[in-house]
Amino acid sequence: MLPLDPTADAGRRAWVRCPGCADHRDCAVCLAGRSCSTHWRYLLSSRGSTLQLQCSNCAHLWAHETGFGA
Repeated sequence: MLPLDPTADAGRRAWVRCPGCADHRDCAVCLAGRSCSTHWRYLLSSRGSTLQLQCSNCAHLWAHETGFGA
């Protein structure tokens, strides 16, 4: 498992499905599209419509294109 990024702050969160562990699969709250108190991601940074995220469960790092503003 990767260590948490030094800029990870629990105050900056995003609710995006993690491609690393897919921990949302058995969560009724996540599957309903609501903000789950367990399955959130660290929002490390953003540039335009791209978010840099890290999973709070498995520490997977990835970029997520939101498509917002496209």
